[in-house]
Amino acid sequence: MPQDNNFNEIVAFLTVARERSFTKAAAKLGVSQSALSQTVRGLEEKLGLRLLTRTTRSVSATQAGERLLERVGPRFEEIQFEIAALSEMRERPAGTIRITAGEHSAISILAPVLARFLPDHPDINVEVIVDYGLTDIVAERYDAGIRLGEQLAKDMIAVRIGPEMRMAVVGAPSYFENHPRPDVPQDLTAHNCINMRLPTHGTIYPWEFEKDGRELRVRVEGQTVFNNIAMRIDAVLNGLGLAYMPEDQVQSYIEDGRLIRVLEDWCQPFPGYHLYYPNRRHASPAFTLFVDALRYRGK
Repeated sequence: MPQDNNFNEIVAFLTVARERSFTKAAAKLGVSQSALSQTVRGLEEKLGLRLLTRTTRSVSATQAGERLLERVGPRFEEIQFEIAALSEMRERPAGTIRITAGEHSAISILAPVLARFLPDHPDINVEVIVDYGLTDIVAERYDAGIRLGEQLAKDMIAVRIGPEMRMAVVGAPSYFENHPRPDVPQDLTAHNCINMRLPTHGTIYPWEFEKDGRELRVRVEGQTVFNNIAMRIDAVLNGLGLAYMPEDQVQSYIEDGRLIRVLEDWCQPFPGYHLYYPNRRHASPAFTLFVDALRYRGK
């Protein structure tokens, strides 16, 4: 069969052969009977075979037509099904989105959005890898990453996905029964502090403070070092020392009296979380939807 034969000619023949009528087939395909007849005749001329026997009252497939109908028909149904499925993918975005994020942003930003977003988009999958390091999202083949606004590379597109943040220094009432409350960040050097180790440099994370334009980074010491939020919260609730935590993670404990906040005037707001991705990235419909769901719109 010559290579210049097209998909529409075979579809036209298959429809006529199944309907056994040019009138019904034309109506089904949304074309005129004359155009349909000409299309089928063109296919027959290219093949050099008669595919249909036409009379004034009926249309039936010839032996060659029956063979084409039986052998090719099912395959064309599969092709049409797959094309329809692709069209549905365009209308119903699908695919997997890979995100790298720190633990706090995954808990405070991603988790609530996923709870709302995923039920409405069953064909979209989201993989979240929690990582405190500054991951190279291009090299590691992530679609995007989440980091604080202060940590974003300049060659990335950044979308704000959360409000400004504050840190909080907290301790349990039982801890302060035996230790004085610090008045300035330098006082922390005399306290048992619950630390966090950063995997990026392998160092203990310094506690950062600011007041009246003055910035301080205090390297504190203590008996415990953790790399996750849950264990730091448990430790501070159990009176093992002071903790430096995202404010939203300890606010409820402060309000119910299980934790006491200190040095609040030294903990100033700073830029919150942003989603970032390469500016050359071709955004899929699924990714575009997800970015819009994450976008911070304020209160």
